[in-house]
Amino acid sequence: MTISVADHFRAPLAGALAILLGLALVACDRPREPITFTGPTMGTVWTVRIAELPPGTSGPELRGEIEALLEQVNAEMSTYREDSVITAFNQAETGQRVELPAGFVTVLTEALYWAEATGGAFDPTAGPLVNLWGFGPPHRRDSIPEQAEIEQAMAQVGWQRLDFNPEQAEMGQPGGIYLDLSAIAKGWGVDLVADHLIELGVSGFLVDIGGDLRTHGARPDGQPWRVAIERPQPGARELHDILELGTVAMTTSGDYRNFFKAEERRFSHLIDPRTGFPVDHQTVSVTVAAERCITADALATALSVLDIDEAWALAIERDLAVLWLLADGDKLIERMTPAFVRLTETGAL
Repeated sequence: MTISVADHFRAPLAGALAILLGLALVACDRPREPITFTGPTMGTVWTVRIAELPPGTSGPELRGEIEALLEQVNAEMSTYREDSVITAFNQAETGQRVELPAGFVTVLTEALYWAEATGGAFDPTAGPLVNLWGFGPPHRRDSIPEQAEIEQAMAQVGWQRLDFNPEQAEMGQPGGIYLDLSAIAKGWGVDLVADHLIELGVSGFLVDIGGDLRTHGARPDGQPWRVAIERPQPGARELHDILELGTVAMTTSGDYRNFFKAEERRFSHLIDPRTGFPVDHQTVSVTVAAERCITADALATALSVLDIDEAWALAIERDLAVLWLLADGDKLIERMTPAFVRLTETGAL
């Protein structure tokens, strides 16, 4: 099953996305390279690199299984698809209840956990604001919305309004709620594929969807997976750092690739649901490492919305592994939590 590029959430979130380094190590003998699969999904590209094929499974069979899992995420959570579960909820009448698949329940439960933990800096109901500012399905903008439009969109936002029953796997439409899980669904897709590979007995792999990634075990030559963090430079792609990872998930979010300009100002795709406006502070990119990619994905967005003082306090309180790149005039400065320092030293959380 091949997923069309049209089956997507929206263009990949801008930022210094962690990218895979396909660098061969220098040695007398040519090292064994991973088996690689790749294709389009969610408006970006997925890549899976494995140390070896699982017993009894051919390459074409494994590709088909991976594509089926990613199609499942699209069918449940793509706001660009008229036939998706999330579209059915968004278009439901007030009071109508919508049955939810198990994966959808898992993702929404995680999203609502971080919505509460961040005081609404992460809000899965922020879709009306995302769309209003031109970063959702309807259209791109080249002008600032009117204040009345922002206030109208804000009236539709609020994760507390969701009538969600995870035990019954259903949710009621309270009226006017537009759910958008694009800030967490790619991470869930990574976890689905990674968990499937573990079930198949794959000893080492790297799963990457548009920069959201998860590593497990080692490369076929026994070396760690090498991953690069991109240095935010508009119009260029430069490396900031290279990490050697064992078993970990990682996501980077930033504001320097996905934006529009109006009235000599730059407006990021990162919208603060608490104010209704794009963020405007010194945070340029945030990299988060966690055990699961769904968590790293949600946190990368939330910690990008929070200003550095708020974000740092949350990260320290919860011992999160986080790297910030912050604007300091014309320079970029680096700030990382103790947990991220340990990651750079050991390759593990």
